[in-house]
Amino acid sequence: MTRVMAMIVLTAAIAGAQEHSFAPADIDNGARLYQSSCAGCHGPNGDMVPGIELQRGQFRRATTDTEIIRIIQAGIPGTTMPPSSFSETQAGTIVAYLRSAMTTAGRGGRGGGSTGAAVVGNEAGGKALFEGKGACATCHRVGAVGPRLAPDLTEIGTIRPAGELRQKLIDPSALVRPGNRFVEATTRRGATVSGRLLNQDTFTIQLLDSNERLVSLSRSDLQNFTFLKESPMPSYRDKLTAAELDDLVAYLMTLKGLRP
Repeated sequence: MTRVMAMIVLTAAIAGAQEHSFAPADIDNGARLYQSSCAGCHGPNGDMVPGIELQRGQFRRATTDTEIIRIIQAGIPGTTMPPSSFSETQAGTIVAYLRSAMTTAGRGGRGGGSTGAAVVGNEAGGKALFEGKGACATCHRVGAVGPRLAPDLTEIGTIRPAGELRQKLIDPSALVRPGNRFVEATTRRGATVSGRLLNQDTFTIQLLDSNERLVSLSRSDLQNFTFLKESPMPSYRDKLTAAELDDLVAYLMTLKGLRP
């Protein structure tokens, strides 16, 4: 869908018409679909079509989630907005992503910028901070390089808006998405195991410990299982200057899975 989302919507804040609740996984999946299928025409920030800003709620032909989903699927006859092969669920995840970006914009950020209309930092400087002073590369993986102690950042520029990335650098515990949670488990024998949660079901829990070992625990063997409220990621509030934070965000926004 090379022109999907073009000519959607009404010149009003769509957030007021929101009618669905979206899970973080929906937002992530929608971000990938948007960047791969919609950003070619609308741009990564949804503002390349004159008069339309998808990530700020400026639309033309729809007022509800259901109407937007219908347009994504069916297109708009007589315009450059073509129909797509997306299922209703897939189209819904794109709406979820746009809703999330609108929320970020409403808090003063924007899907494609750390402070407003654009990412203002220096990418090269941010990469140097990532690998050096910030020590991000000691925990995070990009492409085929780096450990797996923390979430993989190879596609972070596609699935996270810049405002959210900056917030995460300043206050890591403010927003911890379900897929990035750390847990602590105590076995019936008194052994304590902690690490990043990878998967869980009715009978087992799988996590990655501090030595990057995959650990599978049987729920029947546990006496306690807790989600950690505090993120193990350090805050850069007092470690990096505002300009350095801008640079680091600028670098992270370039990580879209296209290069190591």
